[in-house]
Amino acid sequence: MNALKKVWDHHGIIEKFEANRNEELAGPMKAYLKNHFPFLGIKSPLRKELVKEQFREYALPEPGRVFDEVWKLYTLPEREYQYAAIALIEKMKKHVTTEDYPSLLQLIETKSWWDSVDSIAPHFVGHLVKLDRGYGEKTMMEWSLSNNIWTNRSAILHQLKFKHETDIDLLFNIIEQHSSSKEFFIQKAIGWALREYAKTDPSSVKSFVERHPLKPLSKREALKHFK
Repeated sequence: MNALKKVWDHHGIIEKFEANRNEELAGPMKAYLKNHFPFLGIKSPLRKELVKEQFREYALPEPGRVFDEVWKLYTLPEREYQYAAIALIEKMKKHVTTEDYPSLLQLIETKSWWDSVDSIAPHFVGHLVKLDRGYGEKTMMEWSLSNNIWTNRSAILHQLKFKHETDIDLLFNIIEQHSSSKEFFIQKAIGWALREYAKTDPSSVKSFVERHPLKPLSKREALKHFK
């Protein structure tokens, strides 16, 4: 550990964030997420700089305590703390293993909304799937069958950045399971996943869309960049 750094303490982030609380900005930020979460009113560039400052000032937690420390932030009321918790996982991503699926699932199903789920699923869940593709496929199929729409959305989106490493059978299989869903966030995720994979393999996506009944929103999103 760098002797010049303090021992990790999540209160450092709390102090930094509280010192920059802005009630004037907090209202519109809360409204943007449909009033689901309170905000401190710290815009993204400043929030990211404050988190970087925390990482410069404090040594990172021990690898085995990553999620213990993540939860100390994630359970705080204001949304900026969930973002800070996700930033801590990103900073310690190399220490996240397949044993951490339950921890990521708990995060996905806690304080759930598109902003947190869409950070966790492609970046961290996708990372775990790549570590063990067989186990990852089994886990994603289980998540796809969950009765929680955010867990379903995570299964749909976990390969979002895989490009040529995409397991196309898994992607299409999970999408087929949800193609008739009436949930906006599921329809949108299907379209997004297909649109992103179309950048790598447009013919497969076009063929899939033509052969399978998709909701209009999913189809429109999937074919957004096709001429």
